[in-house]
Amino acid sequence: MRVDFEGNSRPLGDFRAPFFAPRISPDGWQIAYFTLGSESHVWIYDLIRSIASRFSMDGSVYYVSWMPPDGKTLIFGWTNSGPYNLYWQPVDRSVPMERLIQSKNTQIPASFSPDGSILVFLEEYSATDCDIFLLDIKSRKVTPFINTKNKEAYPEVSPDGRWLAYTSNETGQDEVWVQSFPIKGASWQVSNHGGIQPIWSKDMRWLFYRNGDQVWSVYVSTEKGFSPGKPELKFAKPGFGTSTPLRCWNSLPDGQGFIMVKLEQRKPEPVAEMILVQNWFEELKRLVPTGKK
Repeated sequence: MRVDFEGNSRPLGDFRAPFFAPRISPDGWQIAYFTLGSESHVWIYDLIRSIASRFSMDGSVYYVSWMPPDGKTLIFGWTNSGPYNLYWQPVDRSVPMERLIQSKNTQIPASFSPDGSILVFLEEYSATDCDIFLLDIKSRKVTPFINTKNKEAYPEVSPDGRWLAYTSNETGQDEVWVQSFPIKGASWQVSNHGGIQPIWSKDMRWLFYRNGDQVWSVYVSTEKGFSPGKPELKFAKPGFGTSTPLRCWNSLPDGQGFIMVKLEQRKPEPVAEMILVQNWFEELKRLVPTGKK
């Protein structure tokens, strides 16, 4: 759904699927997502042609991200068995997917520096323990960035590549923080009554986050370091999907709102008719003759 700053929503297209954590492409015309259920695969939805194409062919996928600046490559967590590790593959699938790094723990692709040289990812040790790492795409060097006894999640690099928004439970509940990036330095707490899933506005003037059914905004100034304003409630509307440990929404490229997942609760249709077949084996023999007399 396309959702404005008052919480009013309308469909982006005729697009319904058991999908999770959609990511809009750098050009704004495609959405990558992965499906939930017995089979978890990467799909790409073309907003212009209203066509969904399956991208991954086997194994199981856990989150997906576009690689900037041109969005010609997808990075995703993938496994055939065992923990999810980081893989990448061109969108046109001109070459097979390739493993980026290997770990005994599940790795989840989160966010990129604007030039695509650094991938911020999570390494998941348990359901309650995640740390934030940096992967230098060229050298494949991995650097711990925020690895504490607390749970860190939802890392998002700012559009200018100077700041990292994320969530930490170091205060006893999930709150949104901002840390200097890619060199670790000062940090600031942004939310004050709980918050997850931070995303930046394209012009860097706003940082948005969610808290239950609420969407909050914080005006930020980055001219002389980082300076956050007071959190303000934008709207509160139920029915939009959430996720953990990565976000389940996007800022619209035009800066006029968000892309969010609207949950549909489908009620099972009541049984209106029951058919009783007597002498079923005789009926089966008539329908599927064996050729024997």
